[in-house]
Formats: sequence, C-alpha cells, structure tokens
Amino acid sequence: MSATPGDSPAAETARTPGIARLLAIMARLRDPQNGCEWDIAQTFATIAPYTIEEAYEVADAIERDDLPALREELGDLLLQVVFHARMAEELSAFDFDAVAHAISDKMTERHPHIFSDAADEGQSREVRWEAQKAAEREAKGATSALDGVALALPALMRAEKLQKRAARVGFDWPDTAGPRAKVIEELDELAAAKTAAEKLDEAGDLLFAAVNLVRRYGIAPEDALRHGNAKFERRFRGMEALAGADFPSLSLEAQEELWQQVKAAER
Repeated sequence: MSATPGDSPAAETARTPGIARLLAIMARLRDPQNGCEWDIAQTFATIAPYTIEEAYEVADAIERDDLPALREELGDLLLQVVFHARMAEELSAFDFDAVAHAISDKMTERHPHIFSDAADEGQSREVRWEAQKAAEREAKGATSALDGVALALPALMRAEKLQKRAARVGFDWPDTAGPRAKVIEELDELAAAKTAAEKLDEAGDLLFAAVNLVRRYGIAPEDALRHGNAKFERRFRGMEALAGADFPSLSLEAQEELWQQVKAAER
C-alpha cells in the first residue's frame, strides 16, 4: 500500500506489516540526523542488560499464566533482537534477515530427521540436540566439554549447565548419595572457614554442590529456587497480613509463630 500524501512517518509505518514495520521504526530511531538521542547513543554493551531483563519478564509472564502480558513481553524481547541487529547492520556486520536465516539454518540442521532424508534412529530429542550442538562446537574449534557455556548466564543456571556438560563425558555421581555427602562436607568446610576469602570459596562450593544434588533428583535448580522464592514471598506476606503494622516490632519468636500459622493454613 502506498503512503497517502501528507502522512506522518508514524501513520506510514502503521500500515507496514509486522516485522517490516518494527525494522523501519528501529531504523528511524537510530537515524543519526532525525532519530532519538537515547537510541542513537546505545551500544551492544549498554543494551545487553535490557535484553536479559526482557527475557526474564517473558518468563515471569509465563509463570503467572498471563497471556496478554506474554504478548507484550515477547514484543519487548523481539525489540531487543531488532535493536542489536540494527546496530550490527550499521557496522556492515549482519542484519536482521541474516539473523533470521542463521537460526533457520541451525534449526533445520539440528532436525535432519524432519527437514532432510536422514533416518530417525529412535534417539530422544535431547540426545539428538546435544549431539548436533557438540558437532557445532567442535567445528568452531572447541577443545573442552565445557566450551560454549556462556559466562553471562545467571550463576545458578550456569552451574547446572557446567555439571550437565561434565556429566556427558562421565564426570558425574551415579546417584544422589554422592552429592548429598558433598553438601554435608561443604557445610562443615564453610563453618570452619576463617577468612573472608575462605568463606567466599567454601560458600561457592556449597552452592555448587547443592545445585548438583538438586539436579541429580531430576529437578531444574532454577525452577526449584523460583518455586522456593514464591513460597517464601507468599508466606512472608501472610505473616505481615496477620500482624499488620506491628510486624516489624515483633520478636523473632513471635514472627516464627506467625510463620508456622501461615504454613499450617496452607496445608
């Protein structure tokens, strides 16, 4: 559809379908002469925290089973991809189309039993997927089973990924007994630590061991902690509701009594 004479840029882009409209908006925002001062000033590094934040907000909408919010948050996350792609295009590195084709190529390559004549050998999706990713890492020059685990991942998630990578080459406990004993060992070592550096070291070992134990029970540590956070928040708010404005002045014993009341009510 052609633009009507006298249309504003906003009116013109409003008639542009989907992703093309968003790409045009980002190009206008980044225009050196007529764009937005804030958008023009951004770099990959300054936008990265927003990209991470938007991914978590998508997860939050899913956790709350809020589909209208999910639509909005997916749009915010898509904007991050468009923003990064636009900056790369300005550097003549790649553009959004290249990003879309790259992930399309990757998905077809990782599903040869779907998109080619390769036979389905009855492997699980995870086995096929990890074999493909391992081959890709090797093609990129990986020398360790741990290569490619992103440093920027949240520490809990990264710990689980490191452990899973190690497990694929046989470095893993056969059951929960080993990691359980390790958690107890690390608790004692943290209690015995003297200096700040020792306490930091042992605290890290304890948390890493706890991730390993939870993982061996077949539970995603990130999911477990999110569930634990939600439960604590729900119960703490319940305590505050019971006590009212007097809650901060209550003794620890009185607060614990309220905690037990809320806990019992949940049953």
